[in-house]
Amino acid sequence: MTGTQAKLKDLISKHNDIVFFGGAGVSTESGIPDFRSEDGLYSQKFDYPPETMLSHVFFFSHTKEFYDFYRAKMICPGVKPNKAHLALAKLEREGKLKAVITQNIDGLHTAAGSKNVFELHGSVYRNRCLKCGRFFGLDAITGCSGVPKCVCGGIIKPEVVLYGEQLESNTVNSAVSAISQSDMLIVAGTSLTVYPAAGFLNCFNGDSLVLINRDPTPYDGRADLVIREKVGETLWECVG
Repeated sequence: MTGTQAKLKDLISKHNDIVFFGGAGVSTESGIPDFRSEDGLYSQKFDYPPETMLSHVFFFSHTKEFYDFYRAKMICPGVKPNKAHLALAKLEREGKLKAVITQNIDGLHTAAGSKNVFELHGSVYRNRCLKCGRFFGLDAITGCSGVPKCVCGGIIKPEVVLYGEQLESNTVNSAVSAISQSDMLIVAGTSLTVYPAAGFLNCFNGDSLVLINRDPTPYDGRADLVIREKVGETLWECVG
């Protein structure tokens, strides 16, 4: 165990209202690529920029192209929770972790056993018909090619937040409430440059802010502890 990991373990032992806020870097150890690193999604070459293909406008104007990209790059079949997800689920079972707030859409926190999870950007596992409102699982998207359709003829749309769409208000309010009531906030795997989610840290009123990220973030100067190590290995050393 490294020195910073030992400090984190000590902080966890002293707090009982912990909230975890994570980004794409939490899932990279499961084999899911992030967005902004050198080999991330935004560094790859496509016919359109990823931000365009994952936008509300593109979904409705180029629906087939949206789904070609979505199936190829946003759905990762066979991925499993890593040590970060498992450690957080264990911490919740022990009664110390009160909520997980994630910017990821991969559903891995729930798969690991976490119960109180706020998915800010939705989940690939929830899909809805735009015509009749019927809900579908992931197989409605992966089990066909082209544009997935409901039995009523409507287009099935993933319940994920696309560029140009608002975050779901109830999820945002619940996440902000959890952060404001926590005594310790662990932020991991996120550059903290995407708003409004990054601004949630301003609602933290507790005494211990911990940042676990490979690269510097705009909030490093406000943190009580900054860790530049892998998220999964760090959390597992402290909790597992």
